[in-house]
Amino acid sequence: MYKLYRKSKKSQARFGILTTGRGKIKTPFFMPVATQGVIKTLTSSDMEKLGTQILLANTYHLFLRPGWHILQKVGGLHKFMNWSKPILTDSGGYQVFSLAGNKQQKNNLVKIERNKVIFKSHHDGSQQVLTPVKALQIQKIIDSDIQMVLDVCTPNPATYEQAKKDVVLTLAWARQAKKWINKNYTKSNSPLVFGIVQGSVFSDLRKYCAQELVKLDFAGYAIGGLAVGETVKQMYQVLDELMPYLPENKPRYLMGVGRPENIIAAVQRGVDMFDCVIPTREARHGRLYIWRHTNLNKKDFYTTINISNKKFSKDFSLLNPKTKQKDLQSLSKAYLYHLYKSGEPTALRLATLNNLEFYLQLMIQLRKHIFTSQI
Repeated sequence: MYKLYRKSKKSQARFGILTTGRGKIKTPFFMPVATQGVIKTLTSSDMEKLGTQILLANTYHLFLRPGWHILQKVGGLHKFMNWSKPILTDSGGYQVFSLAGNKQQKNNLVKIERNKVIFKSHHDGSQQVLTPVKALQIQKIIDSDIQMVLDVCTPNPATYEQAKKDVVLTLAWARQAKKWINKNYTKSNSPLVFGIVQGSVFSDLRKYCAQELVKLDFAGYAIGGLAVGETVKQMYQVLDELMPYLPENKPRYLMGVGRPENIIAAVQRGVDMFDCVIPTREARHGRLYIWRHTNLNKKDFYTTINISNKKFSKDFSLLNPKTKQKDLQSLSKAYLYHLYKSGEPTALRLATLNNLEFYLQLMIQLRKHIFTSQI
């Protein structure tokens, strides 16, 4: 469970410890996204060396491939990918609804009913069904340590009526999920199951959704639907309005966010958990995150470079002089430029190591800043 140890005197930022079945995690923390049970180009050993506390895996993708029967046979995702630390899995709802885009009712890829969502696999077109209970059953087989209930992720932009309808269904599904949890787990063997607050950019819907989820007493509360097209201003406004309605003694998870400055702003508003594909996806496109200094109150604490820019072809300065990763030590920008231009897969691996190290170090610096009330 979650224990709050320190709050900043300068903001709502919090330092705490989240205890899972596979270890304790210092908050705030960032979860690298291992969508299909792997960080692209890296191994579980690489993630250990980076000091990763927890990984995020995707229920939807794992359900379709390799399939829950394979994961059941092998004894769960940890054994399958050789990872001993905690894993968080989402419910798969976001991926299912993203198949439909903004035209859910007109697109036959997804059909939402009262107690289930019917969709077609993006692999082979086969019809699949996901229910609030099935989402948890799949996650039980995956054997993840933190699990999400199935929710309806409202697209952006959305009308008030659509957002309200999605909140009503999200809450109905959360209640179904909670009943199944109570019947199938005890306090001693239960994973940490989170409810997900929806409501788009409408403050009254967010407040109502949060209050109803808190009544169900989940282990933590995720904030969904703020990385699907909303502006940064809208995201911060929702967080400002929502935080007073989330329990102080439970972890708060902002799903799918974000860039370093977004993470810092959310931490200042009381958020504890983050995930995002930005560091790994941008690494594969040659965009690298570079520290300038560790004063997070200054906007210039980091920069990004496009390593495939020709100006780096003769830049023999170190990519990251302070890195603790042996594979990155003594590595010049010119060498990584050469690898990218040569189409060498090693370039993607090295860039991914660099970006994930940056994000994980960012969280360490944030925790230090909270302890000294600098942020």
